[in-house]
Amino acid sequence: MAALTTLIVNADDFGYSEGVNRGILEAHEHGIVTSASLMVNRRAATQAAVYARQHDELDLGLHVELRRWRVRWRPWPSNGSERRLAAAVTRDVAEQLDRFRRLVGRDPTHLDSHHHRHRIDSLRPVFMSLAQELQIPLRQFDPLIRFCGYFYGQADGRPNHEAITPRALIELLEGLPLGVTELCSHPGYTDGLKDWYREERVQEVRTLCHPSVSEAIERLGITLTTFRELAVARESSPTPR
Repeated sequence: MAALTTLIVNADDFGYSEGVNRGILEAHEHGIVTSASLMVNRRAATQAAVYARQHDELDLGLHVELRRWRVRWRPWPSNGSERRLAAAVTRDVAEQLDRFRRLVGRDPTHLDSHHHRHRIDSLRPVFMSLAQELQIPLRQFDPLIRFCGYFYGQADGRPNHEAITPRALIELLEGLPLGVTELCSHPGYTDGLKDWYREERVQEVRTLCHPSVSEAIERLGITLTTFRELAVARESSPTPR
């Protein structure tokens, strides 16, 4: 698999709302989405989990949210605050994993976080440790999976709808290197959703389901896959001597 151009298309924010769920499922059933990341504490998490239990072909990872904690990217003063925060986040992440298991009935196939909080230096060890424990990829920290976050409809806090058109996505596909890439997406519908990323979600659904995108994947010889399939392929590969 590593010698091919292989693509995992992951939809973040599964469980955020009923409308977001509907958009993700449409992009999975009629588009190129192969995987999703579940927000276990949102109002539509149970609905999302029911679908995942009934449709095993959709990979499901844990999309950790840290809404309860004042996290920041710069280091904290050396007064123990950073250590206490890491301990609190560790407990919070463990609770979210436990809820994921209760909702879905199995472990996540991959791990990431809302707004990429897992990349914060003081919190990264929490996520790295969990990923190693579960033997699953942590977004942007698995050496065999390249992350692509360019399919996103905002830049510097302003709408950038040109970045999520079928043409823009095809250009991303044409530039994929050999090996495995995770393409991040945020499809969804905005029914009752109070969020700054709204119209962009709807446009993402349309682009991910656009026939020209599927045609480009076939033309370019790109293999769509999932984190679970990748793990099975790794396990079956002969161990180098």
